[in-house]
Amino acid sequence: MVEQHTTSLSVPRQVVRMLSPNWTMLKELAAHRLGQIGLAIVAIYGILAVLGPVVFTVDPSAVAGGERYLGPSLQYPFGTDGYGRDIFALTILGARVSLYVAVVVVGISTTLGIIFGLISAYFSDLVDEAIMRAVDVLLAFPGILLALVIIAILGPGLNRAVLALAIAYTPIMTRIVRGNALAIREEEYVLAAKSYGESHWRILFREMLPNLTSVVIVQMTITFAFSILSEASLSYLGLSAQPPQVTWGVLISEGQSVIGIAPWVSVFPGLTIMFTVLGLTLLGVALRDVLDPQGEVNMTQDI
Repeated sequence: MVEQHTTSLSVPRQVVRMLSPNWTMLKELAAHRLGQIGLAIVAIYGILAVLGPVVFTVDPSAVAGGERYLGPSLQYPFGTDGYGRDIFALTILGARVSLYVAVVVVGISTTLGIIFGLISAYFSDLVDEAIMRAVDVLLAFPGILLALVIIAILGPGLNRAVLALAIAYTPIMTRIVRGNALAIREEEYVLAAKSYGESHWRILFREMLPNLTSVVIVQMTITFAFSILSEASLSYLGLSAQPPQVTWGVLISEGQSVIGIAPWVSVFPGLTIMFTVLGLTLLGVALRDVLDPQGEVNMTQDI
């Protein structure tokens, strides 16, 4: 009897559903129209970000035969900038930087959010009160404003911007994890694990965390999109990547002074940001519909 209980505890319901051999959720996601569009956009973005700089041998210092502000053409699909550089190549290079930023921000904010959220939901009221009051204070500011405050303290730079954004988005994940963890901490499998003398950390990360996978995945997708948009905003303001680093925000900033005579310098990087964030948002909506039908994740968060 004890062996049967142990087996049921180690394979929570949500994990069984996610690893079902019928691939039910993948089929639902593939059949979701918004998910199809979002997945296609995200796939293109991912391929260009990872393989583009290798395939196109992007060199941000290369010039296009000395021709400045050439309009879009077959040779230069996005035109050239004031240094004769290929805007298309620079945009691809910027995609890799945005991917780096988003992956690191999502990784840090998700890890910290899960830890703080689980601890807040599981342990004493005093611990919960302390963590959630800190979360409430941080959430009183929009994410981008909080990041600006942190950068003002740390100074500008790509890695500092990444750290600032990670700190800014951690409270959102913390609140989502805590809210869902509160709902499952009294479930039978959690109570049974306590009765068998399982350690607190084993209960948190083996019994409770797998049942939060759905909302965590959805929130990670949304944070990914917001991270790209926020980093572009910081780069535009000169608070993130510094020359000679190339990001989408930097390209838009460099083109604003010539928007009247060479709009493509800013327009194409701007459109790239728009479609990338749109694709990630559509994918997030589809994942929410499939994994989070109760709508615990807020799709209209402040960035």
